[in-house]
Formats: sequence, C-alpha cells, structure tokens
Amino acid sequence: MTSDDIAYKRRIKAWTMYDWANSAFATTILAAVLPIYYSQVAGATLSSPAKATAYWSLGISLSLLIAAVLAPILGTISDVMRGKKRFLALFMGIGAISTGLLVLVDSGDWLLASLLFILAKLGFNGANVFYDALLPHVSRPEDVDMVSTRGYAMGYLGGGLLLLINVVMIQFLPGTWGPRLSFLSVGLWWALFSIPIFRHVPEPLTAKVSLVKGLRTVTASFQRIGDTLKDIRRYRQLFKYLIAYLIYIDGIGTIISVAAIYGAELGFDSVKLILALLLVQFVGIPFSLIFGRLPNRSAKRRPQFLAFIFFNLISLPLVGILGSRLLPEAISGKRPLPYTTTATAAGEGLYLATDSRIRHTGDWQTTTVAAGLLDSEADVDYLTATTPGARLDFSFNGRVVVLLHSTGPDHGNWQVLLDGQPLWDEQSQPVVIHAYTTTPRYDISQAFTAEQAGEHTLSLVNAGAGSASSEAHISIHSLEVLPPTPSGSLGIIIALIAAVELLGLVFAWLLGRPLFSALAEKIDTQRGILLALLIYAMIAIWGFFLDSVIEFWFLAWMVAVVQGGSQALSRSLFASMSPATKSGEFFGLFGIMEKFSSFLGPIVFAWAAATFDSSRPAVLSLILFFIVGGFLLTRVNVVEGRRVAQEEDAQAVV
Repeated sequence: MTSDDIAYKRRIKAWTMYDWANSAFATTILAAVLPIYYSQVAGATLSSPAKATAYWSLGISLSLLIAAVLAPILGTISDVMRGKKRFLALFMGIGAISTGLLVLVDSGDWLLASLLFILAKLGFNGANVFYDALLPHVSRPEDVDMVSTRGYAMGYLGGGLLLLINVVMIQFLPGTWGPRLSFLSVGLWWALFSIPIFRHVPEPLTAKVSLVKGLRTVTASFQRIGDTLKDIRRYRQLFKYLIAYLIYIDGIGTIISVAAIYGAELGFDSVKLILALLLVQFVGIPFSLIFGRLPNRSAKRRPQFLAFIFFNLISLPLVGILGSRLLPEAISGKRPLPYTTTATAAGEGLYLATDSRIRHTGDWQTTTVAAGLLDSEADVDYLTATTPGARLDFSFNGRVVVLLHSTGPDHGNWQVLLDGQPLWDEQSQPVVIHAYTTTPRYDISQAFTAEQAGEHTLSLVNAGAGSASSEAHISIHSLEVLPPTPSGSLGIIIALIAAVELLGLVFAWLLGRPLFSALAEKIDTQRGILLALLIYAMIAIWGFFLDSVIEFWFLAWMVAVVQGGSQALSRSLFASMSPATKSGEFFGLFGIMEKFSSFLGPIVFAWAAATFDSSRPAVLSLILFFIVGGFLLTRVNVVEGRRVAQEEDAQAVV
C-alpha cells in the first residue's frame, strides 16, 4: 500500500467521523431528550404543554429558515475564499458550544433554552452544508457512494451509542441532572470527534476568484449564485434531480418524524416504540453499508447484497402479516377489542369533569379558562373544588385513565384512590398529585393504571394545601379512559426477525450469484435510490394496514433497511453531478431543498389525518411522494449531469 493510499484511507475515516460526532445532536437533542425536557422542565412556567410545544416548533422553524437563507450564500463564499473547513469549524463551534450550554437550563428557563436551541440547530444545519460539500473532494469518484453510506453508518452508530449512555444517565442521576449533563455530553462529543476532519482532511482547492477582502467577497458570491441560476439550462439534469429529491425525501422525512406518533395512536406501548426507534438506529448501520456497495462495480458480493435486500423486501411483510394473523395475541400484540360502556362504568373515551357520569361531593365550582391561555379556539371549563375533603368519583371499564388538570399557586395536594384503596406507585408509595406551582399552568396530564383491566372506580380527594402559601384548590378538566394497549412478546418477535435475517443470509449466500448477478450489474446509484423508493412505497402501503406489535417491529426493520442507504446514495448522486469547484455553492442549494422538504410532507399528512379522522390514510398518502419523486428521478440523465460537472471542473483555473 502506497503512502497516497494510506493518506486516502485516513482522509475518508476522518470525514466519516464527523457523522459520528454530529449525529449525537440529532438523536439526543432533536429526537429523544430535549423536546421532552423543554416541555416538562424548561417550559414549566408556560401556561400549558401546548404552549411549550408551539414555542419549540417555532424555534425549529426559525433555525431552518435562517439556515435555508444562509446556506447557498455561505457555501458560495466558501468556494470563493477556499474556506470550507473554516466555515465548518465556525458552525460546528456555534452548535457544539450552544448545545453544551444547555446544561444551564433549569425549570422555567424556556427563553434561554429556545435561544440556545436555535443557535445549536443553526450550527448543526450550517455545518452540514460544508461537511457535505467536502465529499467530492475527499472521495475518489468511484468510491463516492461507499464513502457517503459509510458516513451514515458511522452516524447511526455514534448517535445511537451516546443516546444509550444518556438514557442511563437520565435514569440514575437525580433531579434534572441526567438530561442536563446529557446536553453537555453531546456538545463535548460533537467537538471532540470533529477533530479528525480538521487534522486529516485538507482544504480543497477550488476555482480561484480575483478579488479583495471585504465586501467584494460577498458580492462575488452573489454574482456566482446569479450566474448559476441564469445558466440553469447548463445544469438542467442536476436541477431535475433536485426537484425529484425534494419530493421523495419529503416522504422519507415524514415517515421518520411521524413513526412514533403513529405507533402511539395505534395504542402501542411507549417503551416498545422507543426500542423500535433504537432498533432502526442500529440496524441502519449494516444496511447503509450494503446499499453503498450496490452501485460499486468493483465491490465483491454485489449479487449477494442485492439478493439479501430483495429477500427482506418480500419476507419482512410476509412474515409480519402472517405472524399477526396466526400467532396468539400475547405474542403478536394484535390490538384487543375496545373497552365498552356498561350499565355501571364508562368505556373508553373522553369525559369532561362536568359529565353526569362523574360524581362529586363537596363544594365544586366551574372556572372558565380563556382560550388564549390554552392555544384553543374556545374557552375551556375546569371544575374546581374549593374545600378540603371534596371528592370526585369516576367508575370506568378499562385499565388506564388519564386526568387533565391544572396547577397553580392556589392549588393543593390530591389523594388518589382506586376502588376505595390508596393507589401505589412503582416505589410502593401512595400516589399523591402535587398541584402547587408558582405560576398557573393548564392541560397537565397524569395517567393512573389498574393492575388488571375491568370495572374500577377512580377517586380524587382534596388532601389540603400544597405549601404554606397555597390554598386547597384542585381543578379538573377531563378524564379519559384509554383503549387497551397491545402486549406482544418482544423476545419472540426479535427471535422471529433474527430467524428471517439468518434465512436471508443463507439465501443470499447460496442463490445470490446465480439469481441476481445479471440484475446486480444494472444497479447504479440512480437505480439504487429507485429500489429504496420501491421499498418505501411498500412501507406506506403496509403502514395503512398494520394492526399489531409484531407488524410494527417488522415494519421498523424494513425502514432500517432503506433509511440510511436512500439518504446516503442521494447525497453521493448529487455530489457526482455537482462541479467539485463549486461544491459549497451547490451543496448550499442541496441544503435548501432539505429544509424546504421538511414541511410539505407533514402538511399532507396532517390534512389527510384531519380529513379522515385517522392517521392510516395519512400514512398511505405518503406513497404519492415516492411514486412522483421516483418517476421524476427516472427522467434524470445522470451521465449527462456528470459530464457537465466534469467539464466545469476541467475549465476551472486553479
């Protein structure tokens, strides 16, 4: 191996390590920990959890808007100034420092949390533009698919590993220190593992522009963007691909963002949902690498890899659906029949505190809360007990009841009884609702669970003042009897998945070469993406029908098969059709497409869910993104797009 080969491998490893570094932000900050912490802790002084969610969403939108505006401008400036690594360092520093400073956020610090989150998200989005723009300079043309998918695989591994560590920290550290130190760990992780890319990846040489420092740099950058847009016919194939990418990546992003919510709507247990998301995180590692090798004609075992993908495409839905139909409910986790209303108990559904089926003793009064405090379209009534000992009794048929109430400076403690006896928590302590807070807050939910499903009576008793300065008020909006939660045996389900994968490996090893060699020779980057979109279309169709835990887990595995590979091949295909001398500018445009693609899919999903009063048609509607995006992708002449990019680079003066 020559010194050039050694340096090349070191450069690739350093570039992929940045995916390892920044993916911790995506898992811990964006997905798992900070959204919950923001709602429950940082936004504790806001009027309702809905208000906290609204502010959180506003922060995401603002950071995306700023990044979308800055991305092409800064990307072009980085080409002009030969400063991709400098801009990467700048935005990485902003992101990592802002993320680490989230350790300072405590109860009620929603404004500080919002500002730091916006800065951190801006740093994350901005740095990704320059990181992606380095890809065509880091990798040789024949290796770009493999390098891009290896980056995604490293990201899955690094982000998932730190998330597991953070979950342990949250479980065992007292108070809010678990999540706060998790935020600090993400900032340190991000900064520490970014060091290799700055040490071992050289600043790429791009077309030199004759200019002086200062305003002329910015002016030249805008001029280059304008020239590119004016000369759009020259880059026609690239822009056709961008439109196709905008459409199909919107469907992919929507599936990722709504998976947990959809599972919760179907009644699946939250722990099983989180575990399924972690499954996708780690299973995506090997499948990302497999997809990266499909277009590589020099890669060994391409027919076996393709055979393994096709085996999963057919066997995962087949075994998942048959398992749901044939296995016992205790194993498959098929949804049980709903709890119905009886002569003596209320079935599943929402019951306002003023409902006649809820019995009250003591002094209760109706309090009206203005719509503006709750982000609702109308005023909302709460039923308030003003004397100690006041009692509410609710007989229900089911297992879990969710109480919606308020807290405030005039609120006290509530004793919780089930069937006339104190309800005990997991630490064998009697459940008491502490409703005293320094500021009023509404729409606070709390769930109470009976050991067995059936007819029960939940009682809430005003137990007195919560502090020396508070009164004895308790205030209730509604009680909701939840539908039965599917159980399912995760051990057996995982064993079935493992058996399917083992059979898939045997099938690929024995029959991959004789059955798939001819087809493997036809798979390039474009067709690899189309294969992924075909699988996503099947996921959308299956998602419409799924009705059991076993199907959800098999479907999650199917998502893991294509999630990393589809995005990585999309990035590498764009890189191959972009002039390397203008990689900052073009990846800035690529970043805009990613930002704009984050809103259309959720809008379609929300419209379909609202129209049909169910998320099932909404999931099915996502198939349109894969069909339309895939069709437009077939209209892209990749060979022509790459020829134009190579000509542009050949004409550049370095």
